[in-house]
Parts: sequence; C-alpha cells; structure tokens
Amino acid sequence: MAIITILLLIILAKADVNLSNEMSSNTACPENEKQALLNFKKGLIDAANRLASCDPHHHPDCCSWIGVVCDKRTAHVLSLNLSLPPWDEHTDFKSYRMSKLEGKINPCLSKLQHLRYLDLSNNAFEGLLPHQLGNLSNLESLKLGAYPFSFGLLYVENLQWLSGLSLLKHLDLSWVNLSRASNWLQLINTILPSLDELHLSACQLLPGPSLLNVNLSSLAILDLSFNHFTNQMDVGWVSNLKSLVFLDLVGNDFHGPIPDFLRNMTSLTFLDLSSSYLNSSIPDWLYSFSSLQVLRLPSNQLHGDIASAIGNLTSLNELDLSRNELQGELPRAMGKLCKLRSINLSGMRLNQDISRILDILSGCSSPRLESLDLASCQLSGQLSDQIGHFKNLTTLDLSNNSISGTIPIPFWQLKNLKELCLDDNSISGPISISLGQLANLERVYIFNNLLEGVVSEKHFANHTKLKYFYGSGNSLVLRANPNWVPPFQILDLDLGSWQIGPSFPLWLRSQKHLEYLDISNSRISDVIPTWFWGLSTQFRDVNLSRNQISGQIPYLPKGPNIFTFVDLSFNNFSGPLPQISMGSNQYMIDLSNNYFSGTLFHFLCYQLNGTITTSFLGIANNLLSGEIPDCWIKWQPLQVLRLDGNRFTGKIPSSMGTLSELQSLNLHNNKLHGEIPLSLKNCTNLVAINLGKNELDGNIPRWLGQDLTNLIILILRSNKFGGNIPDHLCALSSLQILDLAENNLFGSMPRCMSNFSAMVRGNGSRDNIIEYRGLNGPSTLESASIVTKDQLLVYEKNSQLG
Repeated sequence: MAIITILLLIILAKADVNLSNEMSSNTACPENEKQALLNFKKGLIDAANRLASCDPHHHPDCCSWIGVVCDKRTAHVLSLNLSLPPWDEHTDFKSYRMSKLEGKINPCLSKLQHLRYLDLSNNAFEGLLPHQLGNLSNLESLKLGAYPFSFGLLYVENLQWLSGLSLLKHLDLSWVNLSRASNWLQLINTILPSLDELHLSACQLLPGPSLLNVNLSSLAILDLSFNHFTNQMDVGWVSNLKSLVFLDLVGNDFHGPIPDFLRNMTSLTFLDLSSSYLNSSIPDWLYSFSSLQVLRLPSNQLHGDIASAIGNLTSLNELDLSRNELQGELPRAMGKLCKLRSINLSGMRLNQDISRILDILSGCSSPRLESLDLASCQLSGQLSDQIGHFKNLTTLDLSNNSISGTIPIPFWQLKNLKELCLDDNSISGPISISLGQLANLERVYIFNNLLEGVVSEKHFANHTKLKYFYGSGNSLVLRANPNWVPPFQILDLDLGSWQIGPSFPLWLRSQKHLEYLDISNSRISDVIPTWFWGLSTQFRDVNLSRNQISGQIPYLPKGPNIFTFVDLSFNNFSGPLPQISMGSNQYMIDLSNNYFSGTLFHFLCYQLNGTITTSFLGIANNLLSGEIPDCWIKWQPLQVLRLDGNRFTGKIPSSMGTLSELQSLNLHNNKLHGEIPLSLKNCTNLVAINLGKNELDGNIPRWLGQDLTNLIILILRSNKFGGNIPDHLCALSSLQILDLAENNLFGSMPRCMSNFSAMVRGNGSRDNIIEYRGLNGPSTLESASIVTKDQLLVYEKNSQLG
C-alpha cells in the first residue's frame, strides 16, 4: 500500500510539472499589461529605436520584449528595466545622448500591478512624475534617476504617493526636482521603513525640521550629494542611522570643518565628502574608523598634515585627499595600510624625496596597489629601484614635480601598468628600449619633458593593449619602416613636435579606431596619401599643422563626435578649398596659412539647406579671391571668423549680420570696398573687429558705439573712411585698442575719448587680447600691438585730425 501511495504521488508530481511547463510555454502576458506597455511606448521619443522589440505584430508576447521580465508561471510582468549605464569618457556622447528615451512617463504603468522592479534611470524623461506609480503596491525597487544630462526635467508636486509603496527597499530619484516636496524627509522616514538604499542626488532638496525619531532602521546606503546644503546640521539626522555603511555627501556647501555629527559613525565603510567647501584639518576621530574602506575628501580647503594615526585605517583600500591645502611629509604609518589599492594625494605639498615615499609604500600594500597619483606634490630626488615592488600598478602619475635622473630598470618591469604619466617634469635623456617590456600598458603620458633620442618599432613591439599615447613637447625622433604594422589599435595618438618626416607616416593606415591624431610640427614634407581621408570618418580631432605638407584636400574629415577640431594650418596645401559635408560636427576648422586659391562660394554655400556646427573658421593668409558670398545664415554657431590676408573684393555681405554668436571678425588686408553693413549691429557679442587695410568708405557708423558695447578691439586703419569720429565711440568702455589711422577723417577729436578707462588700465603693448581654446590650448584670435604713435591714434584733448 505504501509503495502504491508513493507511486501515485510521483505520477501526480510529474503531472503537475507537465502542467506547469505547459502553462509556462502557452501563457502570454496579460492583454491589459501588454497594452499598458504599448501606451507607455507611444508617448516616448526613441531616437535609437531601443524599443524595436515592443511590436505586437512580430512579438505578440510582451514577455519577449527587451527590458521586460515576466513570472514564469503566471506571465505577469514583474520587472521593467529600460535604463542606460552611466556615461563615461570612452562613450561617444552624441550616440549616448541619442540612446536616451525622451518624453513623459505615462501613468498607464500603474496597471502593471505585479511589478516588483522598475528602472527607467539615465534617460531624459520630463514633466510631472505621475502619482499613480504609488499604486504599484508590490514594488520593491524604483529607479528613476536621470543623472547629469537631464537635470530637473522630471519633478514632483509632493511625495505623498510613496505611501502606497510600503515594500520598497531601493529608491533612486536622483536629479528629479523635489524642491516642491518640502516634507520629503518626514514622509520617507514615516512611510518607507523597509528602505535599504536611498539615492536623492541633485534633487534640490530643501532642509526640513530635524527628525525626533528615525525609523529608517534598515537603511545601509544613502546618497544626498549635490543638494547644496549650507548647514551641516541639515543632514545631522544621518548620525542616527545605525545600519548605515555608505554615505555620499559630495557637492554640498558645508563651509566649515568635517561634520562632527559623523564622529560616532564608525561602522561606515564608504565616506565621500568631496567638493563640500570643508576648511579644517583632518580631525583625529576620523582616523578611528577602522571599518572604512573608501575615504574621499578631494577638492576642499583642508589644511594641516596627515597624522600618523592614519595607520589605524586598516581596512582602507581607497584614499583620495587630492586638491586640498594639505602639507607635510607622508607619515611612515601609511605603510601599515596593507589593503590599499588606490592612493591620490595630488596637489599636496609633500616637499619630499620620491624615494622616501616609495620606501614608505613598498611594504605590505605594494603588491595590491593599482593606482598611485602624486602629481604636483613638490617631489624631488630620483626614482629608485623600489618602484619594482609595485607589481600590480596600473596607473602612475608623477607629473608636475621636480623628479630628476634616469628611470630605473625595475620601472620597465611593471607588467600590469596600464597608465604612465610623467608629464610636466624635467626628466631628460632617451626613452629606454625596455619600455617595450610593459606589455600591459594602455595609457602613456610623457609629454612636456626633456626627452630626446630615437624611438623605433622595437619600443612598441609588445604594446598590443596600447590605447592612448601622449608624447608631444619632447625632442624625439620616430624611425619606423614604411611597411611597419603596429601591434596596437590606438585611439589617441599625440606625437606633436616629434621628428617623423620627411615622409608621411604610412603605418597610420593600419589604425582602424584612431580618433585623436596630432602630428603637428613633425617635419613632414610630403603629399597626404588618398587613403588618409578614408580614416576621417572616425576622427574626433586631427592636427597636421606646422609641417610642409602639400597637395590638394578633397574634403574635410567628418568625425562622429560633436567636439571636433581640424587644424591643417601652416602647410603648403593648394588648389580649391575642400568640401565640407552638411551635418559635419567640426567645432574648429583652421585652414590658415596655406596656398588655397579660387573662391569661397563652393566651400561656404554648398547645400544651402544644411546646417553647420562650426564655431571657429580660419581661412586667413591664403590666395582666395572673388567676392565673399552672402550665405552666412547657415553658419549661425560661428564665434570666430578669420578671412584676413586674402584677395577678396566686393562688399562685406549683409548676411554676416545673422551671426549672432560672433565674437571676433577679421577681414584685414583684402580689397573690400563700400560701407560697413548696418546688419553687423546685430552681432552684439562682438569683442574684436579688424577691417584694416581694405578700401572701405563712408562714415564710421555711430552704431558701433551704441550697439556693440562689448568691443575690446576696433581696427579700421588704412581704408577710405571720411567725416568725423562719432562721439558714440566714447561709449565703448571696454575698448583697449582703437586704430583709425590712414583714413580721410577730419575735424576735432571728441573730448570724451580721454575717458577710455580700459586703455588707461591696460598694457599698451598687450598681445593676445582674445583667446580661443583650441586643439592645443589657447589660440590667438586677434593680436594687436601698440608700437609707435603713427600706428595708433594718440588721444589728447583738443587734438585735430586732418
């Protein structure tokens, strides 16, 4: 009988399993839940087509849609995850921005009554957050954090709707505007007792009354960063959170010592007080946090030294004290921190010998240390063999110190090194061929030193992982066989001022992912091969300036990113100007100081219905002729325009007046005639105008002083202007350089010109009045020097012109 019973139970169990499997395979998500998801999709802008699978015709079961997870037995929707990972510097910004879902969050999501997990973070939703989300009573995790690219687009009127989410354990409303929810703290404390994690970064929170009783007994992770609390006690209540192990208070305005309410929170494993205007020494009680694993205090005004008591932080694996006013020597007790993986002390005034620091850190922590940043620490001395103890180092930054001598052999034996930064030191001598032994190198920064000698293919023989190499500002020679195929596929390559020429480096053809290329001032006197322009679709920045490269350019590189620089200036390029593709993202185009000839029309006006994103356009000092075309309306973002030093004729086109962002206009040394067009009065952001050495006539317009009130430089010399100098120029209070010489002006000098206060304060021979941050830092937009009296009007009372 017992055997029969057991057999019967087995048969029934198998039948139940078969029935369950049959339900799982035949049950689709409920129709009302599918319709809720479809209605949600209808209200969204999905530029990257991320929700393509949400198609009831091709995928009738919503459980198969991307981001949807259903109960295997009932097919109810349990999870909806349409989040994006946080953006980082290696991700193309334009593509990432396009991947964000936009639009409003439809209240129809409240029909997903079985939902436990809802994650819509890192998108660009906007408008009022629907209070109907409070009907999702089974919800355990709600993540709506928008993060920096969507600040304040979502907002709430209040947080009372959270009262329906009593099972919630994880709440992330970062970057949602909660300024209207003045009682946010009291509500969350009262109605969400089960919370484990709370993220309210950059929510524009208003400080409320102190909590008398803290109910958040399970809260372990709390992020209140970037809310700009001005009083430390606005967040003093966190000291009563006995379960808290993670506390992020970055970006608040505490303006005082490290908050004393933290004194007894010794269970913390993570503490970040970066950028909070702290201006004290590091208190002794902080060194007693023996459970602390991550301590971040950078970008404050902390002062004093690091006490020997730091040796008590035995659990520490990350320490960041950078960008403060700390000083004094590194204590020997730092060597006791055996779990350290990352140390950042950049900006500390250690005033110490580098070998002494390496000796301190070469103890128990050296096998684990992965990142060591000692930039700008006033270090001296020479690197010692102790560097060889740091076998797992991936990032080393010793930049901007006074380290001297040679680099020891053990340095080249750091097999796991991924990033090497020796910039802005005074290191001299050749690069050892042992550099090739660093097989795991990903990033090398050796720019702005005194390195010299020959670099060959052998130096890179084992660098299969190399992604970033910055070596400009040295006296190095690169010798490579024309048929060389580098073992790496590099992203950023900076060899500015290296001797690479006279031939163009043919080995670049093998680099399929190259985004940043600088081979400026490298003695190349060759023609660019046609295949090079085929690489241009991947370029972010390209700088070939200051060589003797010749030939014609068919079209400009069209990179995928929005911040693109193309600098081909100071070469021997000739022929017509290259084509520029519509929709191109060139932020800066500099073709100056070449031998381009012909007209501007094809370059400037091609595909008139297109849009141009260029802010800097330099075509100065070429052989261009004909009239300046009247199609500037499509170049709206222009801030700097240089057409000087050519052979342009005709009048200044009136459409230049549509360039509302223009700050600098240089048409110097051409053959332009006629009057200054009235439309230029609309360019109210102009700070520099140079129309000198043309054949312009008429009177000097009064509106120059009335409408262009930001002018710093006004050069109209060597033209045919007549009449009086208008009194209205006296309104240009910021003017530092005014040059009206060699015209047909007459009459008395306006007395008010003696009031030009900016000229009195300024340096009469000042150059580089205006700068533009380009590919290699600031670039001169306008350069005007006051050298002799006959080059600039000397303003004295009762002066006569004639």
